[in-house]
Amino acid sequence: MSLRVKLALLLIVIVGVTAAASAWTAHWFSSALFGWLLIVGAALLPVLWLSSRVMRPIQQMLRALSGTVASYREGDFSLSLVADREDELGELMTAHNELAAALRQQRAHLVQRELLLDTVMQNSPVALVLVDANDRIAYANIAARHLLSEGRSLQGLRFLDALTRAPAALQAAAANMSDSLFSTDIDGVEETFHLSQRSFILQGRTFRLYLLKRLTRELSRQEVSTWKKLIRVLSHELNNSLGPLSSLAHSGAEIARRGDYASLPAVFSGIAERAEHLHQFVSGYATFAKLPAPRPERVQWAQFVADLKAQQAFTHAAPLPEMPGWFDRVQVEQALINLLKNAHEAGGTAAEVELSIVYAGADQRVEVRDRGSGMSQTVLAQALLPFYSTKRSGTGLGLALAREIAEAHGGRIHLANREGGGLIVALDLPWSPDSTDAKVSAMPTASQKT
Repeated sequence: MSLRVKLALLLIVIVGVTAAASAWTAHWFSSALFGWLLIVGAALLPVLWLSSRVMRPIQQMLRALSGTVASYREGDFSLSLVADREDELGELMTAHNELAAALRQQRAHLVQRELLLDTVMQNSPVALVLVDANDRIAYANIAARHLLSEGRSLQGLRFLDALTRAPAALQAAAANMSDSLFSTDIDGVEETFHLSQRSFILQGRTFRLYLLKRLTRELSRQEVSTWKKLIRVLSHELNNSLGPLSSLAHSGAEIARRGDYASLPAVFSGIAERAEHLHQFVSGYATFAKLPAPRPERVQWAQFVADLKAQQAFTHAAPLPEMPGWFDRVQVEQALINLLKNAHEAGGTAAEVELSIVYAGADQRVEVRDRGSGMSQTVLAQALLPFYSTKRSGTGLGLALAREIAEAHGGRIHLANREGGGLIVALDLPWSPDSTDAKVSAMPTASQKT
């Protein structure tokens, strides 16, 4: 029977017995009040016993539930209740045991996942160090221990103390508080590393994660691949020029042998044209390879734009900023000339080539826009690679040179297709840390950003 039925039957029995006893005593003593008081006094003890008997299993179950909940709070999910009843209390005990089984199963899955994650992190070739807000190392995998402590444990040590035995290049990279790429000697061999560092909050506590990846092999393979591609491009371009030169020289010799000297100027003109093309091709590669470190300076936008217009035509997409720019004038001008030339060759009209200069936060953004055919996603992904070009006569160095110049300034370059057709190439160049007045003045104009 259910608990409700049991309680109902018990109440019916008590009420029936009490009513019968009250009627009998009232009849026997000829006083209803006296009979009622006598029955209440006589029934008080049995009622208390019956209520205690009814509440005992409920009290036992509540104590058991309180104990199991305390065990769960401590992380022990092994306890369960003996469900020996077939009423609502028995159903509650069964449901509680099912909850305990589900918690045990989830706990086992979490433990297995933690073990798997720890195994992966410990055996990862990437050196991983987790530092808390007090600069104490909370976690370090095997690669980090070998790199910083000759295999000894690092947990609990101050991160700066652990870095004292590290190469000077790693110490400088860690002090920069940003991602960096550096090279250093490890056991007499030059190794290249990439250091990535991020801060995050876990359970209300601040941590900083350092990831140190060895890139020597990847860079070596990439370097070999780049050299092979460069050799293929150079061979193709040299053969395209040397073949006609050889043919023209042979033709000139044959014409001179026949005495037809009037045709020789055309032959010499063809040789000079191919030689000039070859000279421009080699000079482009030399410029890319010998790009010096930038020397930023204050640049007045009006004069800078006027000089650009003298070499490539374009229109202004927005008024020029009043604050001066901060960059290497010669290098950025060369990059923009290449970008404007590409914009004119993209297929749109010359009047639709636009130049926009705005301030976006702490960056000065220069955008070149056109209304050409744009780029596919495949071309966008490779357009900034050196030697990659979709033009038959292109060298693939224009965008690569612009990227090199932007990154040398500590900035970046972005490519995106325009809505309605065309391409946007944006150069984001940072302001000088000393130009705080320029940063403040630049902030309100960030809404002009495209």
